[in-house]
Amino acid sequence: MTDHRYDLVVLGGGSGGYAAALRAAELGRSVALVERGLLGGTCLHRGCVPTKALLHTAEVADAVRHAGAVGVSATLDGVDGQTALDWRRALVAGKHRGLTSLVAARGITVVEGEGSLVLTADRPAVRVGDDLLVGSDVVIATGAASRALPGAPFGARVIDSERALELADVPSRAVVIGGGVIGVEFASAWRSLGAEVTIVEAAPSLLPNDDADAVKVLDRSFRRRGIALEMGASVTGVSEEPGSASVAIRRADGSEAALEADVVLVAIGRAPATDGLGLDEAGVARTRGFVDVDADLRTTAAHVWAVGDIVPGPQLAHRGFRHGIFVAETIAGLSPAPLDDTAIPRVTYSTPEIAAVGLTESQAIEAHGADAVETATFALAGNAKAEIVSAGSDVRGGIAKVVRRKDGPVIGVHLAGLGVGELVTEGQLAVAWEAHPEDLAPLIHAHPSQSEALGETFLALAGSPLHSL
Repeated sequence: MTDHRYDLVVLGGGSGGYAAALRAAELGRSVALVERGLLGGTCLHRGCVPTKALLHTAEVADAVRHAGAVGVSATLDGVDGQTALDWRRALVAGKHRGLTSLVAARGITVVEGEGSLVLTADRPAVRVGDDLLVGSDVVIATGAASRALPGAPFGARVIDSERALELADVPSRAVVIGGGVIGVEFASAWRSLGAEVTIVEAAPSLLPNDDADAVKVLDRSFRRRGIALEMGASVTGVSEEPGSASVAIRRADGSEAALEADVVLVAIGRAPATDGLGLDEAGVARTRGFVDVDADLRTTAAHVWAVGDIVPGPQLAHRGFRHGIFVAETIAGLSPAPLDDTAIPRVTYSTPEIAAVGLTESQAIEAHGADAVETATFALAGNAKAEIVSAGSDVRGGIAKVVRRKDGPVIGVHLAGLGVGELVTEGQLAVAWEAHPEDLAPLIHAHPSQSEALGETFLALAGSPLHSL
């Protein structure tokens, strides 16, 4: 066994891991980064980036399909799935080259292989084959993996999101099990590309963690687009044949049905990838696979930290990125701003998009009481830019909704509509800075822009609505 010593050893090269490595190197620390696959992890190679590329292909198809509504003669002759897949792969490869170059330029040692945590006499370390990488501190950033349905392993036609991104052909019929972010995004993309799609969700609505008013916009739009929704339905069985697959469901009213498909996408969440890392033996406590951490992301083992999807909370790449920076700065003796999951923006990149930050109306009422919460909602149907961008589309309107404490700050911002994910940063600033609507109402939003809808909600909560009653 050969020992190598560093100030920081990071296990996992995804969003949280490489962010920790880059920031630590920037602060003058010697860093080793262990990754068994490719730098960038799930987000870059099998998640966020290729999924959004697939969704862009779908958006272009929709734009061609609806071009006649604005005077452009165009015909959608079909979708070349292989060309779309090749473009996604090329996009990812380019981003990977850029990340690899950046890591190398910072002087970070990249070690390829399976790593596991061990404790030496004085410090934690990561073992990779015959090498022992001893760190003054170790960061665990191994991410998450797709969950399979009990009794229904993944196969040729029962697949997870990672396998779905590798399909060269758009399925003719798809059943999506799970109405969360992943399920909604794939259902939206496949429908735009010509598939017949059914979503099966055990909860009463799509995106059960989002604001009910925003989700209603998504629900109506999906039904208008021809996406079948089986809400409040449980899956009782999944079978796979050489040429098809079938999902048996039981609806809330007790009736049963069998849904036939070419592909069944299982999107019921992602489990933390913490097994087989030696965490238990090293004294790192876990709960249902997630690593137990304090407010500063310290684990129960000295000088061992955890970031990203293995930490309980929303599994978002940008959350992991923030975690990595936070830990690197904390180790370096700096005092980074405290972490707050409620101030992290979240976007579902479907058609329409759902974007949010802070508390939903129901969460705010539960936390503060109904009498202490005020909301204002502005319909995007009254916004000129929103009407322009949705011309000819099956998506009509949308909303901007702001939640505040009565006579107090903004504590939640919720958006539904085409392209509204680009507006959520303004909402994040309002929530994170505890701004009052009265502070925001005088700010001028460009006209015409969908951002004006947020301005209208701030005006309404400040008592001076301009375009609403």
